[in-house]
Amino acid sequence: MTFRPALRGAATLAAAALVVTGCGSGDEAASPEASGGTTAASSGDFPATVETAFGDVTVEEEPERVVALGWSDAETALALGVQPVGASDWLAVGGDDGLGDWVEQGYDEPPVLIETLEPSYEEIAALQPDLILDTRSSGEQERYDLLSQIAPTIAPPEGVGPYQTTWQQQLEMIGTALGETEQAAELEAEVEQAFTEAAAAHPEFDGTEVAVGAFTSEGFGAYVSGDSRVQFMEQLGFENKTAIEELATENFFVPVSEEQLDLLDAELTVAFPIFVEASEFTGNPVWQSLPSVQEGRAVVLDDLTVLNAFSSASAPGLLYAIDETVPVFADALG
Repeated sequence: MTFRPALRGAATLAAAALVVTGCGSGDEAASPEASGGTTAASSGDFPATVETAFGDVTVEEEPERVVALGWSDAETALALGVQPVGASDWLAVGGDDGLGDWVEQGYDEPPVLIETLEPSYEEIAALQPDLILDTRSSGEQERYDLLSQIAPTIAPPEGVGPYQTTWQQQLEMIGTALGETEQAAELEAEVEQAFTEAAAAHPEFDGTEVAVGAFTSEGFGAYVSGDSRVQFMEQLGFENKTAIEELATENFFVPVSEEQLDLLDAELTVAFPIFVEASEFTGNPVWQSLPSVQEGRAVVLDDLTVLNAFSSASAPGLLYAIDETVPVFADALG
């Protein structure tokens, strides 16, 4: 069972987060300033303080020039009514603004697109930002130090791995930094309600074993808890396959050889291509031999827009992905 094919295996949001091993380099940098201001409690409250992995970061006044570097940071800011002047090119292949097709709030003026994995700090500084959003990123000290020399930087929260900031954390952190806590809370409630309603409408999801995998030019792999795609399935009631969880390391993706491919066999298998065409693995005899594939319990996400929304881990992307994927998951289990 598949979605309609994408036109090509272009670089996707999912790919950027899947294969990244780190980004950012440069000369020595001083530690950022951090103060203990009052955390914003309602829309427009400043100074506002956000807790990050590198300490509290205080935004003294309403930012006017925001640069959004983290995965889905730009579309989250847009959803809260703020248009970044610079943004990472996570989805630049889909358009000249780097946004997914599901994003309703566009730019009045497209931002300067910043290289995703190796951003130019000079280019960022030239934009003269008064706030940098980097909530879902590699979370490296060096990257943070360099960015925070330019402007107050909202790094990932404490205790999360690279690119594993949850959509709730991202929304709450950005909402506080932008002084839009009320709007952020409303959007969070809307997404939570969408998950709740989808799960309630499909009690067959509850406790059902799922395996979420991907295929790249290097072969197959599987996602473990902590990854946004697994979290998506878990919020619908699914449980990630135990045998996959047992392979988990600090990374959120584990390689799976063809000899191990039965790891992707589950009550529901969800898989997608990254940088390649779906046909490069759906035609593989080993893939075709999986019971979940033979019995129609495998869903291949090969529509680029649906795949990117599913992988985006942003509030707007999740709302779109729920609408598009839940009926297909239900059909596969039916």
